[in-house]
Amino acid sequence: MWNRLKQFLWQNRGVLVATPSVTLLVIIIRAAGLLQSWEWEAYDLFMRLRPQQPQDQRVVIVGIDENDLHDRNESIMTDSSLAYLLEKLKTHKPRAIGLDIYRDLSVPPGYEALAKVFETTPHLIGIQKIVGQMGRETVAPPPILKAKDQVGANDLIFDPDNTVRRGLVQLSANNETIYSFSFRLAYLYLEKEKDVSLTVIKDPDIWKLGKTVFRPLEANDGGYVRTDAGGYQILINYRGGDRHFETVSMTDILEDRVPPDWGRDRVILVGKVGESFKDLFFTPYSNGVFKLPKPVSGVEIHANLTSEIISAALDGRPLIKTWPEPVEWLWILFWSGVGSVLCWQLRYTDGIKSFSWQKWGSFTLAGGILFCGSFAAFVQGWWIPLIPPMLSLSGSAVAITAYIARTALEVRKTFGRYLTDEVVAMLLEHPEASKLGGERRTLTILTSDLRGFTATSERISPEEVIKIINLYLGHMADVITKYQGTIDEFMGDGILVLFGAPTVKGDDARRAIACAIDMQLAMKTVNEQMKAWELPPLEMGIGIHTGEVVVGNIGSEKRTKYGVIGSQVNLTYRIESYTTGGQILISQQALDAAGQEILIIESEKEVRPKGVKEAITIYGVIGIAGEFNLILPKEEDIFCPLPEKIPIQYQILSGKHVGDFLINGKIVFLSAKRALIKIDNNSQEIPEGLTNIKLNLLFEQQFSELREDVYAKVLDQAAEPGSFYIQFTAKPPAIAAKLESIYQSILTTSTSAITH
Repeated sequence: MWNRLKQFLWQNRGVLVATPSVTLLVIIIRAAGLLQSWEWEAYDLFMRLRPQQPQDQRVVIVGIDENDLHDRNESIMTDSSLAYLLEKLKTHKPRAIGLDIYRDLSVPPGYEALAKVFETTPHLIGIQKIVGQMGRETVAPPPILKAKDQVGANDLIFDPDNTVRRGLVQLSANNETIYSFSFRLAYLYLEKEKDVSLTVIKDPDIWKLGKTVFRPLEANDGGYVRTDAGGYQILINYRGGDRHFETVSMTDILEDRVPPDWGRDRVILVGKVGESFKDLFFTPYSNGVFKLPKPVSGVEIHANLTSEIISAALDGRPLIKTWPEPVEWLWILFWSGVGSVLCWQLRYTDGIKSFSWQKWGSFTLAGGILFCGSFAAFVQGWWIPLIPPMLSLSGSAVAITAYIARTALEVRKTFGRYLTDEVVAMLLEHPEASKLGGERRTLTILTSDLRGFTATSERISPEEVIKIINLYLGHMADVITKYQGTIDEFMGDGILVLFGAPTVKGDDARRAIACAIDMQLAMKTVNEQMKAWELPPLEMGIGIHTGEVVVGNIGSEKRTKYGVIGSQVNLTYRIESYTTGGQILISQQALDAAGQEILIIESEKEVRPKGVKEAITIYGVIGIAGEFNLILPKEEDIFCPLPEKIPIQYQILSGKHVGDFLINGKIVFLSAKRALIKIDNNSQEIPEGLTNIKLNLLFEQQFSELREDVYAKVLDQAAEPGSFYIQFTAKPPAIAAKLESIYQSILTTSTSAITH
């Protein structure tokens, strides 16, 4: 039992560490208020996305705009006009009239008429401003209405982004409890309903009004962090944006353009809606991705809050509720766990490929579930966190990825030969994978080798050799890892790479060819550094073959190597030996496995490698289409005739052995990397294409440094009888400089250069 528990803890160590750590970090960041504005944006987005709320026919608005005042030839609304409007509204027999216009001072003429209306209208509610905010001072209520206890506070609560998301039910000032304007109107309406009463469940915080229990907003509810929750606040459950409530103009009322019973048993709010009155504010509906913020009038905000209270009491329309903080912490912990588990379970999917549909698809699905779940809860009246769990979901994935990357470095130091995450995963997660043994499997094998580097290394110090090898292998290993190849062996300047082990994929041959092309492209960066070190450039040949081999753990209990054996490995080396610098040769089997339709083939040749009974066809590849879309740039090769032929002697190389016969000839044409040699004795046999030769340039005796060995490969390219083309694979620095000088001097003056 204990062993099982230890194994479970070890196998899930990343999840067990990342989940609580990321959760704690997100909670700290949230508590610091750094996520508050993002949570408000998510709240506003949910408000706009949810299904359109129907109009509440119990609440209507009489809007006063500039045209209404212009029609009455007034710049501001006088007492007489306001009294006339209120008298007209009384004839409609509403349950409540809300006057959202400050009237602490008279606006002659007509104060007596207005005062009479105030005295004789018990269902009229005026306003006063209690809290100075947004640059405004407090405003006293109409004295007559104050004396009759028919006023409410019309204060609005602004979040730091100037958006009104909260509304007041009541507040205190000078030791006096004052109900809000909206609550006064809603309560007047509800008084006419049967079985609707206000009950204090827990004084003074929790009320029951009709069908709904009201709880005041607290400082850390929802996305708020230490907000001022003074008074009795609730989140405004808006029905819609601008002009969502039925609105008629003051002129429509005064000129009897509405039916006589238009306002019967309704709450009528009277307020200014014109832009010049500066009574416009931002709500969650004001913002949008592709539009400028559009404010709404203050009277419409009060209408929303009034409707919310009435609908909650009579219809059970939900108020916007929030979870207690501990529950929100558990919610964040849950999604941190989801991100950790997904990333941990999929950490070796597709190796360490930077993009994987399975990885990204899983996280996209998880994020979509989180978003849709939070939105569905919002539609039901619950504001649950979205940004913190989304951050914990992604943060835990980043933490797991960072842990894996750090662990991979440590593991690679321990398992020096295992250079892919898949091999390491196989060893760590499956102990039986370390047992000796192998299996037959069809793989695509890639080998690469630097052309002529052995001769170059003999002329520089061992420290420089190591520096160059590390530079070259470092860049190549990055490319190989990118294409999920398994590096089986570093052999000096050679590399053996497997595609299809330890994990078989459907595109092993294509990835191998794309990897080879990318490796050749990466040589440009390598040679830029070689130039900075004032060293000759490097050239690499690559061979690729697909065949059946035995793959597995080879060796003994003391020393084990994950690798391959079989004749197909040897054949890959043979194919690579035919390459010149910058060339990629593949076998017919690799071509068939990759699909000829996506490859760009430059050459085709039949060869008979040593140890192979029948001739094989090899292909020179310079590009691959499809998802990889890579191509090697074609270098223009300009041959120039030499005015003074360069005498040479050459010997045929067989493997690592130099032939016994010296053959005389001359270099008659020269390019940057190639040459055309003409044999002195026409009866001498021309070396076969792809043969390696060693040659010496026979300059005058005083140029002894130009007598060093030069290595080249005979090209499979048609030439005149008694002649053949070569490509240099290794040139000593002095000879390279001499030939370059000759070539450049001829190139600038020659008019008979030949392009190949």
